[in-house]
Amino acid sequence: MLPPSRRRVTAAERRARLARRHLLTVPARAATPEAVADALVGLHATDPATVFLAAAARLAAPDVAAVERALYEDRTLARIRCMRRTMFAVPARLAPAVRAATGKDPHNDRTTAIERLRQAAGWDELRYTTAENEALAHLTARGAATAAELAEAVPALREQITTYPGKPYESRERVSATVLGVLAAEGRIRRARPAGTWTSAQFRWAPADPLPDVPAATAKATLARHYLAAFGPVTEADLKWWTGWTLTDTRRAIAATTAEPVELDEGTGYVLPEDLEPVPDPEPWVALLPGLDPTPMGWRHRDWYLDPDHTGALFDRNGNIGPTVWANGRIVGAWAQRPDGRITHHLLTDPGREARTAIETETARLAGFLGATRVTPSCRTPLERQLVGTVHP
Repeated sequence: MLPPSRRRVTAAERRARLARRHLLTVPARAATPEAVADALVGLHATDPATVFLAAAARLAAPDVAAVERALYEDRTLARIRCMRRTMFAVPARLAPAVRAATGKDPHNDRTTAIERLRQAAGWDELRYTTAENEALAHLTARGAATAAELAEAVPALREQITTYPGKPYESRERVSATVLGVLAAEGRIRRARPAGTWTSAQFRWAPADPLPDVPAATAKATLARHYLAAFGPVTEADLKWWTGWTLTDTRRAIAATTAEPVELDEGTGYVLPEDLEPVPDPEPWVALLPGLDPTPMGWRHRDWYLDPDHTGALFDRNGNIGPTVWANGRIVGAWAQRPDGRITHHLLTDPGREARTAIETETARLAGFLGATRVTPSCRTPLERQLVGTVHP
């Protein structure tokens, strides 16, 4: 007997799924930052501003204070280093599984860190543990502190070491970067409210509540299921790239979700068993998404929403995307904030008169959210740089 034929999911249907599941149509916009993070599994947080801008694009009433409350007061969102060793703000209830699923960070492994400091500064395990304990004691007594404040309180943390000696990116840094990085990777400390505004990368550190242990296989299946629910259908290559897993772990996690195979333009994709039904076309929509937004960074294969000819203008050399303009499921251009605060954009393809009008409306909405705040993406792309330096792109 021949196996049943697989359902084909077209690029158009994938764009329809993206529109509603990523909360990008006006009716789909969420009421809370927690709902946004739930819909996307997490928000990229390497650039602190991305968390706020990604949420604002999907909130019915964007509010900086609401995002700050979720991050620093209610702590319903947890900033952790996870997928591909990058920072995300994930729903706190998912943090244990996400941390367990994405494994140990080899750069911030305690044994590796001690060896690195032994070679760079002559430290041994006793000296490392003493500095670590003093830092934790100071944080416990104070409640929160920046790395500079901790280095002032714990002299050992002020020592300078050379990182990556002999490499083009060789640099000097304080020992505090290594010690605090390991404590954060182990979940013993957390990033608290920044010392500056919501765009600041100078975070305070605070003691963290211990996360429950989750078996790695269970955690990977949990993360894969959430990813498929938000981004599916996806290919093996998509999930492997997004998580940073091996191909073996990727295939095991997909199998554990009992995902069903479907046909995509890229080959075999997977959706959850309860997600096989076609979805209707959404109403027309546009969005201005920030650099490193989780939607454009969510798939390895991107041709169904991004013209490959536009990649060079929209991504930096490390594969990080800058701020983008979307219309009806496709990236059609880029936007930037000029030094005077004005939001400007450039379209790489014409989305039509109705979409152009909607982009102007969304630009005004973003300008209202930013107000007097100035935002410069941490990952500068060719088109974003052009827009910042050109009056009439």
